[in-house]
Amino acid sequence: MAVDLLLGLQWGDEGKGKIVDVLTRDYDIIARFQGGPNAGHTLEFDGIKHVLRTIPSGIFHKKAMNVIGNGVVIDPVVFVKELEGLDQFDIDYKAKLIISRKAHLILPTHRLLDAASEASKGKAKIGSTLKGIGPTYMDKTGRNGMRIGDLELDSWKEKYRHLADKHEAMISFYNVDIQYDLEEMEVEFFDAVERLKELTFIDSEEYLNEAIKAGKTILAEGAQGSLLDIDFGTYPFVTSSNTTAAGACTGLGIAPNKVKEVFGIFKAYTTRVGSGPFPTELFDEVGAEMAKVGHEFGAVTGRPRRCGWLDLVALKYACQVNGVTQLNMMKGDVLSGFDSLQVCTAYEYKGKTITHFPYNIEPENVTPIYTEFPCWKEDLTKMTSADQLPKELNEYIDFLEKELEVPIKIVSVGPDRTQTILR
Repeated sequence: MAVDLLLGLQWGDEGKGKIVDVLTRDYDIIARFQGGPNAGHTLEFDGIKHVLRTIPSGIFHKKAMNVIGNGVVIDPVVFVKELEGLDQFDIDYKAKLIISRKAHLILPTHRLLDAASEASKGKAKIGSTLKGIGPTYMDKTGRNGMRIGDLELDSWKEKYRHLADKHEAMISFYNVDIQYDLEEMEVEFFDAVERLKELTFIDSEEYLNEAIKAGKTILAEGAQGSLLDIDFGTYPFVTSSNTTAAGACTGLGIAPNKVKEVFGIFKAYTTRVGSGPFPTELFDEVGAEMAKVGHEFGAVTGRPRRCGWLDLVALKYACQVNGVTQLNMMKGDVLSGFDSLQVCTAYEYKGKTITHFPYNIEPENVTPIYTEFPCWKEDLTKMTSADQLPKELNEYIDFLEKELEVPIKIVSVGPDRTQTILR
C-alpha cells in the first residue's frame, strides 16, 4: 500500500480541510505532517462550521485514526481548547487521536518571542500570526526544543525552565515594549500539558510504516500552502516548515517511494493573508467582491485575505515542485456573475516574458500578463453533478487542465461537504 498526500498549492486557505473531510471515508488514517495552530482548516456539514487548528481533519469520521506527526508543532493551550470544542459532538478523541513523541512543543515564551521579533521589524514585518511557530521551529533546528516525548520524563519541567529563561533573555535583546505576565501564562500552560498527557503518545514513524505494511490506507494532510514553503515559497514571507510534498516524508517518517497520489488543492482565484508579494492582487471593486462573496477572512486569525485573479505561473510551479497527480478546484461558485475572468498565464520579468516562477516576484520585477475568459452567470451552489456545470466554467477548467497537464477531478461549489462535484 502507499500514502496519498493532500496539499495546498497557493498561499494557504485553499480549502484543504473540506477536501480531507470529503476524502476521509476512503482512508483508515489521516496524518498531519507539518505546521502549527496558525492553520485553520474549516469544515462545514449538518449546518455547523468547524475550525480545526492542529487536529487532523478526519476527526469527525468514526472510522479514521488521526495522527499528529513529528513535523507538527503543538501549543498545548490551543490544543486543549480545540479538544474542548469537540466535546459537544461526542467524539472519542482519546481513542481516535494519537501524537508523535517527536512533535515539538510551543511554549508561552515562544509566543512572546514571536511578538517581540515581529515588533522589532517595524514596517518590514512579515505578517506573522504571532502563535510562536517560527521561534519553535528555530529551537527545533537549533537543537534546543522541547518535544512531546519529553513530557514523559520526570524532569521535563526543568528542561522547560531552562528554555523559558533563555527565551526571556532573548526577548530583552529585542528592546521592544512587550507586556506580559509569564507566571499567569504558565499556569494555563501547565494545566494544558496535563490534559495533553491524557492522550496517547507514539513513535509515529514506526506506527505509520507498520500501517503501510498492514495494508492500511493513509492520507497525509498538509497545512498552509506551497507558496509559503520555507524553501520554495516567497521567502521571507513564508512559514517555518516545508509545506510541499517533501515535507510529508520528513514530517511523518515515510519514504518517498511510499507516496502515490498527490492531491493539489487550489482556488479558482487567488488569495493571500499577511505581507508578501502577490502579482495578481486586485485593489478594485472586483477584488472587494471576491472577498465579500468568498467570505475571505482567516479561520483562526480573522484577518482579511487579499484577493486576485488565478496565477497560473505560480500554480504550474506548485504542481511541479509537488509532483501533483490530480487537482481539486475550490470556490468556483465565488466567481459566478463577474463580467469576465482573467488568468495570469505569464509574467513580464525584467523586460522579458517568462512562464516560470522566478526567484523574486516583487512588484518592481514582475507584471502579470493575462488571458481573458467569459464568465458564467449561473448559481453553482445547488448543482450536484458535472453535467450541470455551465459551458463557460467547463471551458475555464479545460484550459487550466491543458496548461497544467494535470486533471481537475473535483470542483467545489460551496462550503458544505455535500457541495462537491466529482468529474
